[in-house]
Order: sequence, then structure tokens, then C-alpha cells
Amino acid sequence: MKIEKNTVVRFHYDLYDQADGKKIETSKEGDPVAFLFGHNNVIKGLEEAMVDKNAGDAFDVEVPPYKGYGLRHDNSTQRVPLKHLVIDKKAKLKPGMVVNIQTDRGQKQATVIKAGKFNVDVDTNHPFAGKMLKFAVEVIDVREATAEEVAHGHAHGVGGHQH
Repeated sequence: MKIEKNTVVRFHYDLYDQADGKKIETSKEGDPVAFLFGHNNVIKGLEEAMVDKNAGDAFDVEVPPYKGYGLRHDNSTQRVPLKHLVIDKKAKLKPGMVVNIQTDRGQKQATVIKAGKFNVDVDTNHPFAGKMLKFAVEVIDVREATAEEVAHGHAHGVGGHQH
């Protein structure tokens, strides 16, 4: 089955920073990622590269910032009360550490600039913003989405959204 709108795609990936070639993330240590294709559930450059691929296909794709995590914005710093961070309370916050912040729109990733006793200063740019990225992708399987998945706008089950 080809990847097309309203199919559920499960895939593994290795993510590299094109500037230095270093691997910065992988999915291979867990379950494959599952997403509902055609519903903006993964970055644009990755979804575009998957069009018409099949289970078993492996490919590399370079993703520029405007099709990935966006450009970096200067002055995107914010002071956040520690109570809004989604972290292990025993964790020692250090500059450069990526944290999740609970917002009224769900969780958002940010990078610690400076940690204090009650607040933390963070850079709210996505950690991969402004980076030219390379994904090495292996499509594990492709199936038709259920009516419920299409209605909800995301894949269900392992690697997808759990209800």
C-alpha cells in the first residue's frame, strides 16, 4: 500500500544535523513512530518526502528550516516558574538542557538558559529551529486509517496517540 492521505504510517528514523553530520535523535530505541498522513502531524519536509512510498522503503531526506522546525527567532527568551516545567522534580536543571513546558496549548519544548530557585529562563525556539536537518527513514508499514483516526486527526495505538 502506498502512503497517501488518510493512511497510517509507522516508521523509524535517525535525525542528523547537516552542519556537522552528528546524529541528534533516533526512534530506533523504541516503537516506530505512527502518524496519520496528510493531517500535518509531522514536519512538512518529512511528510512531503513520504508521498507514494511503501512499507519497506528506506530513504534519506534533507529538510531546510522552513520545512522543518522553523527559523530561529532572536529575543525568544522567557522566564517560566518551575511549576510549569514537566520534569523529574529531582532533575538538576543546567544551561543547554531541553525541557517541556506546560502551556494552555499543551506542552512546548524549550532550552534552559539559566535556572534559578523558583524560575527558569528558557529559549522558546524549538531546539532544532534554524537547522538544516537530514532524516534517514525506514517505512515499517502503511495501512488505511480507521474512520475514528480520520475523525480525530491522528493515529491511534502503539507509536501513535493513546486514548
